[in-house]
Amino acid sequence: MGVTSSRLLIVSNRLPLTVVVADGEARIEQSAGGLATGLRGPHESGEGLWFGWPGSVTGLRAPAKRDVMERLRELRFRPIELKREEVDAYYNDFSNGVLWPIFHYMPERLPLVTPDWDVYCQVNARFADAVATEWRPGDVIWVHDFHLMLVPEMLRERLPDARIGFFLHIPFPSSEIFRVLPWRSELLRGLLGADLIGFHTLSYMRHFAASLLRLLGVEVEVDRVSWADREVRLAALPMGIDVANFTSLAADPAVQESARQLRAQSGEARIVLGIDRLDYTKGIPRRLLAFERLLETMPPGERPVQLVQVAVTSRGDVHAYQSFKRGVDELVGRINGRFGTPGHTPIRYMNRGLDVREVTELYLAADVMLVTPLRDGLNLVAKEFVAARGEGDGVLVLSEFAGVAAELPEALLFNPYDVDGAAKTLATALAMPEEERRRRMRSMHQALVRHDVHAWVRTFLAELAAGASPPARTESSLPATIKAIAEQKARRPTCVFLDYDGTLVAFERTPDLAVPDPDLLDLLRRIAATEGIELHLVSGRPRAFLDSWFGELRIGLHAEHGLVSKAPAASTWSDPLSADLEWRPRILALLERVAAHVPGSFVETKALSVAWHFRQVEPAFASTVAKELRLHLFELLSNVGVAVVPGNRVLEIRPQGVHKGLVVTRALTAHGGAAGAIVVGDDRTDEDMFMAAPADAVTIHVGHGATAARFQVPDPRTARLLLRTLAD
Repeated sequence: MGVTSSRLLIVSNRLPLTVVVADGEARIEQSAGGLATGLRGPHESGEGLWFGWPGSVTGLRAPAKRDVMERLRELRFRPIELKREEVDAYYNDFSNGVLWPIFHYMPERLPLVTPDWDVYCQVNARFADAVATEWRPGDVIWVHDFHLMLVPEMLRERLPDARIGFFLHIPFPSSEIFRVLPWRSELLRGLLGADLIGFHTLSYMRHFAASLLRLLGVEVEVDRVSWADREVRLAALPMGIDVANFTSLAADPAVQESARQLRAQSGEARIVLGIDRLDYTKGIPRRLLAFERLLETMPPGERPVQLVQVAVTSRGDVHAYQSFKRGVDELVGRINGRFGTPGHTPIRYMNRGLDVREVTELYLAADVMLVTPLRDGLNLVAKEFVAARGEGDGVLVLSEFAGVAAELPEALLFNPYDVDGAAKTLATALAMPEEERRRRMRSMHQALVRHDVHAWVRTFLAELAAGASPPARTESSLPATIKAIAEQKARRPTCVFLDYDGTLVAFERTPDLAVPDPDLLDLLRRIAATEGIELHLVSGRPRAFLDSWFGELRIGLHAEHGLVSKAPAASTWSDPLSADLEWRPRILALLERVAAHVPGSFVETKALSVAWHFRQVEPAFASTVAKELRLHLFELLSNVGVAVVPGNRVLEIRPQGVHKGLVVTRALTAHGGAAGAIVVGDDRTDEDMFMAAPADAVTIHVGHGATAARFQVPDPRTARLLLRTLAD
């Protein structure tokens, strides 16, 4: 089937518009959210489609319903209809009742009775089916947010060749929090169906990587992970806003006049502004207490302060939110009753939604914007305030637990759990000199202009397009492998790179038992003597082992993954790479302690590296301990210039920047690029050799699992059979 021009297929829980039903009639209203704004351009300019729930249409008669659905389809929207009970189970009970509190670090808000996971799966499958039905070769699919975390994997099953991106608009929690979920592994696998997974911040991306390691045993290499014979990439791409729109609104004389009237309503009081959904993650009660503490500490006669708090009812049909709203209402009433006077109300409280024009008027009227989430994926309100104020006056007081804090360091950051600290930060904002206010605002505004919502969309789609995974190229056919070796051997010269453990010999209970037998030594001797072939043994073993068994052969020896080497015709080893080894004593002590408590494991000390072996440990227990140890080592060594490298039932800690791929590169460079290559290995460390080899090299993976090698054989015995063709 030929590839057609690419379309963008957007998949989100809600469409960027809502069908509103009143008196049996329907009207379609546009949404003003950040996602709707950012993706409206790509959707309207191309021939793409947008999939999502249009809102409840149960109040419509059949003809009116058909009419509104047809209008949506003409606008290239694909409505996913959901029954009331599905909305309750999938959206209210599971997405917002389970995933939302866990991802925002509030496991105590999980319901005692487990919600219906099956309905979440069924609705995700409904979305995947709808997309798969409309997909054409060349289309790009972009799935959004926590409501649809299973959709990428479901689409991958239906459309193996599709280009799929996913973006998470809320935080991804630490692995300790995420693992509370009974369906944790299913959710991770669901996301790994994508080619690119986007997060707002590097910390969320790091938490996701830690969860993959702890729960699935999958390691992330910087920003990519090998999964199901594909490469899945991770990216931190904080979402922007439509800066130009807010700048334009803020310059409107009518908006500016409304802002002046709002200020006049507050009299001489300075205005502190809060705009939030009425959600327990936004820190509204602690914000009110911090404001109360500010009022308590203000000296007599000082210019008054008024908090203008907009709290938009959110998920009002969820019990937890109803209870939360009552608590906020009572707190506002208590503070106003305590500090209010006939001429001054400390808190002006609006429990309703505002359109973007009204919000901009408030942004212009405020002296200080107070943003206090206990945890937030990003927080677009903070960005909107800065965009509306331009390079002018104003102060942003921002919770350090909002994702946007990483982008706006010029804001006054504070810990929202510290009520006294929040009150002091607010007092600092109110007392800040104008010159400093303008300097901070100017810097933040320039950053927003460079990274607005349109740049965010372009960047994500460019990353998704650029990272197309190559099709799986591994073959398991023995005749095809033999033929490729014979053709490579005939080219001359040929460099042959061989791993040792798991490649030439089977694994033993301890490395000391895995010694070469006479047949292997004879095979290597004959290969080394073959005209036009240069043989290299590249191993994680220490120099003493390789020297004692292979030192008499005319082959290149590379110990500790290439930390020290001996050329084929040389009699001496190269000097070890200079490295700072201050980390070794404490890491060695840690590994010894672990080995003492994990029967069957042991520590191997090498010249510049150390390794913890766990081949003899019960597999399930070993996997758990190894994952915990890797996470701990990553944290200990994150800024030390040391790599934690997993092998086949071993963890090795060695200086960073050293790997087997460098051996391949150096050897081939010495031949001026004229030599061909044959590479044979079995574990993660050998993947570096496969990746460093030329595209036409014969690369052979020994064992099973995903690999970058062209060919695959089951075991060392078969690998030896193949190598005999080099000597015959």
